[in-house]
Parts: sequence; structure tokens; C-alpha cells
Amino acid sequence: MLVKPSYSHAISAIQADALFILPADDLDRVVWQPGTTPIPKADIEAKHAELLAVYETKTYQLGREKRSEEGGYPEIGDQLDMIYHDQVDGTTTFKDAIQAIKDANPKP
Repeated sequence: MLVKPSYSHAISAIQADALFILPADDLDRVVWQPGTTPIPKADIEAKHAELLAVYETKTYQLGREKRSEEGGYPEIGDQLDMIYHDQVDGTTTFKDAIQAIKDANPKP
């Protein structure tokens, strides 16, 4: 399960051994514990943005990779069968099914 990254995650990603208190994930209220070198707010925000981008990409990929019974792409055999029947019957079942999944899982 993916967890949306917080500023605490960003601080730990920058300095794994950092000791700090971060009430309500509010960078303006961070308290650095003795022995921990404070990390500039801009550096934490930049790392947080980076972690969020990775999170959003992974969330998007996982949404697209779900099995058909979970609302993701149908099995490849089912997709090929839809394509065949669309050609024979003049329907758009395949395109409609794939578009519904793309609409439910937009790119970040």
C-alpha cells in the first residue's frame, strides 16, 4: 500500500537520522532536536515535491495495472476477444472499455 508522503517523510529522506518534532506536518512549526542540523525549509519542500511526484506516478501505474475485477484493464484474452467482435459486429466495445479505465485513472 502506498502512503502519500508528508513533510516528515521528506525530512527523513534527506537525513535519515534527523530528530525533530513536526506538529500537524507544518514546516513553520518544526522543532529540531539537539544534535540534529536543521534542514532548510526550501530543501524539505523540494524533496517533498519529488516524493509526491513519485507517489502520484506509482498511484497512477497501480491504478492502470489493476485486474479487471478490480476495475483495471481486462485480461489480454478478453481484450483480443473484444477487438475481434468489434471488427465483426462493427461495435466499439474495446475502445469504450479502455477509455473508461483511462478516465477512471487519469495521468498525474
